[in-house]
Amino acid sequence: MRIAIPLTEGTLSLHFGHCEEFALVDVDEQAKRVSNITKLQPPAHEPGVLPRWLAEQNANIIIAGGMGQRAQQLFAQNGISVVLGASAHTPEQLVHDYLVGILETGENICDH
Repeated sequence: MRIAIPLTEGTLSLHFGHCEEFALVDVDEQAKRVSNITKLQPPAHEPGVLPRWLAEQNANIIIAGGMGQRAQQLFAQNGISVVLGASAHTPEQLVHDYLVGILETGENICDH
């Protein structure tokens, strides 16, 4: 499993389209642990670009603070599950919490 997390200053960017970089976190699902983290600069933010790019990076899941409805649809079309409403934590903390079933999510902070 590979989880994508948009980052600003090392923690979750509350709106994925405005992030500085993406952490791509490779996970050993059986052991429920992180096996590798790669940080990449995303391409310029334009409608539809990030879902395709993350699919090319083999992401299966994106954890985000907020995301518009259209982006959610594009991620689904690219085979990427979306987890919304996460708080600004480090990729390691977010993935750990997700894997053990304690990731706290709130409302989607994006309204477009």
